[in-house]
Amino acid sequence: MVITNPKYEEALLRYNKKIAAASVEDMVLNVGPQHPSTHGVLRLELITDGEIVKEVIPHIGYLHRCFEKHAESLTYQQTIPFTDRMDYLASMNNSHAFVMGVERMMGIDKDIPKRVEYIRVLVCELNRIASHLIAIGTYGIDIGAFTPFLWCFRDREHIMGMLEWASGSRMLYNYIWVGGLFYDLPVGFEERCRDFVEYFKPKMVELNQLLTDNQVFISRTANVGVLPLDVAINYGCSGPMLRASGLKWDLRRIDNYSAYPEIDFEIPIGQGLMGKVGDCWDRYKVRVDEIEQSLRIIEQCLDRLQKELKRTPDFDPRAKMPRKTIPKAQDYYVRCEGAKGELGFYFITDGKSEIPTRVKSRGPSFNNLSVLPELSKGVLIADLIAIVGSIDFVLGEVDR
Repeated sequence: MVITNPKYEEALLRYNKKIAAASVEDMVLNVGPQHPSTHGVLRLELITDGEIVKEVIPHIGYLHRCFEKHAESLTYQQTIPFTDRMDYLASMNNSHAFVMGVERMMGIDKDIPKRVEYIRVLVCELNRIASHLIAIGTYGIDIGAFTPFLWCFRDREHIMGMLEWASGSRMLYNYIWVGGLFYDLPVGFEERCRDFVEYFKPKMVELNQLLTDNQVFISRTANVGVLPLDVAINYGCSGPMLRASGLKWDLRRIDNYSAYPEIDFEIPIGQGLMGKVGDCWDRYKVRVDEIEQSLRIIEQCLDRLQKELKRTPDFDPRAKMPRKTIPKAQDYYVRCEGAKGELGFYFITDGKSEIPTRVKSRGPSFNNLSVLPELSKGVLIADLIAIVGSIDFVLGEVDR
């Protein structure tokens, strides 16, 4: 007896109807999963009338991480390296969200030293900049601009070097632990980080002159892929994708977690300066503006870490780490503002084991990508590539 999933059968039936409904003149084209412009192993099945896209059917699942099953067979501390592999371009943010959830379930979140909290925010914001630089650089390539890609990766290397210095790894850090950190910042890290900020600010000015204000780039992205605010909300979009549609919704402000309540920064939103609010250019510009705000946050963290929270010989970043991580029996959801939007973890614990009964992750890339068919109806194939690039998703988070 073959047991089938009724929802899967229903989805398969809808898919078959779409393909069967294509007229004789229509073409069914595959973009990906190895095509450069699909940003990873994403397969897009297009039903087109000449160059006009009538329907986009995304196919996912080529990069299944099995994260949730890993988390249900390992202790909370052992799971942290696997959170890094979801959005592998912003690993620190993944670990931060997961660790915050476990600390709150354990009731130790108020005991975390201030220096630890500020170091967490510092490395998360550095990682946010690194993630946005990839988004901006690869988006330039999608549109046809090669030089910004090289510039963005050049500057990202400085951040990768600093995070490697702190954690020992270049991409998958395992640095933020339940109750503290793997290790304190290396001696001289704050000074080197401040040097980077001073170096990087003029580079962002150059990048804006080359790409943001480039007339060809504006022509390719303004008024393309407009995402109305109500559609963004209904699809569960978050992060730069949602804010580009005009809503000031940032969990660093809404939830006021970690050290963010003590830090001053703005929340950039789409304003339709070059086209309509919520178009591809707005989504790109929000990320550029967020880099500038992250630099502000980093400077404030460095001020605190070099003054009232400066390192002392007796400071131990592992002092508050629990010997046994066994939360009370509960259902708990935690979320944070990742580089791409709301990153959440839902836990079910039994109060007896260090291994959770159930873990469900909410990757922002999954929801952001789900709106693609809505954005792509009636556009040119070339504009579809611009829309895909403007979403900035990572498949490790979609196929989690």
